[in-house]
Amino acid sequence: MNITKQNVDALNAVVKIDIVAEDYQAKVNAELEARRKKATHPGFRKGEAPMDVIKKQHEIEIVIEEVNKVVQDSLNKFLTEEKLDLLGNPLPVVNKDFRWDAKEYSFEFELGLAPEFAVDLTPAKNVTKYSIFATDELLDKEIENIQTRFGSQLPVDAANEEANVTGTFVNEEKEINKKATLSVKEINGKANLDKFVGAKAGDVLELGTKGLFEDAHKLQEVLGVPHEGVHALDVNVSFTIDEVTKTEPAPLEKELFEKLFADGSVTTTAELKSKIKEDAELQFEQHADQQLLNAITEELVQNTKFDLPATFLQKWLQTAGGKELTIEQAAAEYSKSEKGLRYQLIEGRIMRDNEIKLEYAELVDYAKGFVRSQMAQMGNINPEEKELNDIAGRVLQNQEEAHKLQSQLISHKLLAFYKEKMSFDTKEVSYEDFVQEVYK
Repeated sequence: MNITKQNVDALNAVVKIDIVAEDYQAKVNAELEARRKKATHPGFRKGEAPMDVIKKQHEIEIVIEEVNKVVQDSLNKFLTEEKLDLLGNPLPVVNKDFRWDAKEYSFEFELGLAPEFAVDLTPAKNVTKYSIFATDELLDKEIENIQTRFGSQLPVDAANEEANVTGTFVNEEKEINKKATLSVKEINGKANLDKFVGAKAGDVLELGTKGLFEDAHKLQEVLGVPHEGVHALDVNVSFTIDEVTKTEPAPLEKELFEKLFADGSVTTTAELKSKIKEDAELQFEQHADQQLLNAITEELVQNTKFDLPATFLQKWLQTAGGKELTIEQAAAEYSKSEKGLRYQLIEGRIMRDNEIKLEYAELVDYAKGFVRSQMAQMGNINPEEKELNDIAGRVLQNQEEAHKLQSQLISHKLLAFYKEKMSFDTKEVSYEDFVQEVYK
């Protein structure tokens, strides 16, 4: 056997594997003998049929199987030993004159090679690092929301735009019969709103579901209909009002503070506002970090120049998925994925050049942190270590979840590296201004 690599250019190569009979014949003979021992043929005892008969029936099939094994093993070993940095997978070159009844064979494989390039981490001119603060208006609004959420419901005679109404939605054809409570301010459209304002217990409102709420998903909650049908749902429903109430906000005093912070860490309105500000700005920092990472990614992709083996990759994409693509479909798929591939290569280069590594123990700790935060949202703020380890272990056994957590952890490591090695313009903004600048 002989293996050679010929570089077509800096990004493409062809590997040629020449196979002779000595590379596979012994295994072919062994398999033929094994099949002969099991074979039953008329006129012969089991296992005593002439080898010529066995060869005629099975030899080509066995040769194909054994030669393909030799080729695949040899190719994998060669690529590993040569330490080639490949994009996609090797593609076999079609040989129209190939014959399996020969004794010697030649196979060729096209390779797409990763480009050589350097990453410049000098100051990022087009990247802004945001520091987001919570305004007094935002904090006061959040305190109002808390007071409303923990407030009392008091009965009133007639509904206004601030009222809550409880009643039953009915549509016999769609088998809707659902009791629900909703805020009048959630109702969308003046015509619908006018039906609710002034309504009393015992009144029956005739409503159309189309456009009843700004978010159609609200229909799923109040009508009990499946998610797949809410966007297209356009029927009339009757709403029989059982009760009209208004919310009396919870007073800012000890009882509310203890409901919110059972550990007694908050005892005054000023402390509540300070705690909300602290929590809000921690969340804002996550938004700012994600925006910074996105901006750095865009900057690196735009300013790190290198070529890719585009023709090879488009050809590889034709057969890489479960469904074979046309040349045009593969070209379109390549256009959609090229930017992501470029950043993937840049990310890998940065990690190799700067010895940024991901240890499994770090991934386990990160998974435990993820599990801990999920459990805290469900009220379990002090889970036992064994429980954390068990759940984190199960999460990491799920390949999709493990890959997602690994990607998140790598992003965190890279962001910390970028903050240390790169310099940015910094800007302090309110959350409202941040949203306006970044997302509008």
